[in-house]
Amino acid sequence: MASTNHVFHIQDNMKTPAKHHESFQMLWETKWKKPAEMGVYPFMFGAARDFEPIVEEMTKKGMKEPYDWDAYATVFIPYAEALTKIGERAEANNEKSKAAEFYHRASAIYRIARFPVIRSPVQQRCWSAGKAVFLRAQALLPYPVTETQVPHTHRLPHEGTHIPVYTLCPDARPAPVMVIVTGLDGYRTELAVWAEGWRALGVATVILEIPGTGDCPADGSDVRSSDRLFSSLLDWIDLQDSLDSKKVCVWGFSTGGYHTIRLAHTHAARLAGVIALGGGCHFMFERAWLDEVDHLEYPFDLAGSLAWKFGYGAEVEKFKAEGSRFSLLSDGTLDGPECARLLLVNGTEDEIFPIDDYYLALMHGRPKEVRFVEGIKHMGEPASFGIILKWLYGVLEIKANPMEQLKKLPFKLRYPTGEEAEVGSNGH
Repeated sequence: MASTNHVFHIQDNMKTPAKHHESFQMLWETKWKKPAEMGVYPFMFGAARDFEPIVEEMTKKGMKEPYDWDAYATVFIPYAEALTKIGERAEANNEKSKAAEFYHRASAIYRIARFPVIRSPVQQRCWSAGKAVFLRAQALLPYPVTETQVPHTHRLPHEGTHIPVYTLCPDARPAPVMVIVTGLDGYRTELAVWAEGWRALGVATVILEIPGTGDCPADGSDVRSSDRLFSSLLDWIDLQDSLDSKKVCVWGFSTGGYHTIRLAHTHAARLAGVIALGGGCHFMFERAWLDEVDHLEYPFDLAGSLAWKFGYGAEVEKFKAEGSRFSLLSDGTLDGPECARLLLVNGTEDEIFPIDDYYLALMHGRPKEVRFVEGIKHMGEPASFGIILKWLYGVLEIKANPMEQLKKLPFKLRYPTGEEAEVGSNGH
């Protein structure tokens, strides 16, 4: 058992608050504006210009932490609805590409409205609306991502009966499978950004949310619920003629990396390779860490968001006191007799989940592969993506250039028509 007096790798920086916690305006100016302009996380399928009037309104309202989540989400809705209407007009005129773009842009607005986790009725409404408009966009593409309801055959009686997943399969079948396991705040509607790139390489994608987030039917408060979740998913993959169940890789993003580290140990024989990008396994649950993270790298209240994900709701202090029960060290997972081929990747200066967790994982159980991105914070982006893609190409015996796949990720405007101007007059 690791010491509770652990000195973290970033210990000297843990008391320094990030500017973006001062207000929503500062969140935009210091952290979100640049990725929005680039069309990357968390603004996949989005356009910075669509968010500018929202930021202006948030600033006028003085929005800042702690947020009233219904009030927060309500600001976004008229803007998303207006973009949806532009898409509907384009679709009615058979302008499929334009309609798809505006539907996607609307989905990005709804995404940030329900960010980081769904904690209020209005955020739930935005999550539902965002899924609907995202699938409308995808339906207009040459190779659309579609939704499948996977039977949750290993569920407990109180858990949901089906696992909603997004899938995209190439023409050549049976295809190797890339299972994308989403994170605390990035759900299947945005991680679907990876699907087309994998399809072009002959790899199918299956994208699902982790327990306690999105539409995942698994009990977020149950340490073993993800074991049942993945048993149901892998059983379903075994039954699909279009999928090669002997070539299944799993990529966990951020909090999803916690679950994929566990998965690599619990389902080792069924997996060709597993990635945990920016995940954690033990120190991420220590109170000494959780007491500091709300003013660090994460855009909102990380401890509070994790409390919701792990089934504690608004009882953040209870989560801090009991969260260690999810430790993969304390429950023996890391020292288990089996582990699939597992790649751990993260930035050394991560302020969301401590890099210390990956050092710990390397010292327990079966040997693992690792790459740290020196001097970079959570997930080690963008260098981490190239590292992971090269590794996956090797596992799946694919000859390709990671940069060609990565070029397809950023969202680029094709129709900056000025029609968005009507958004600002839609009740504002």
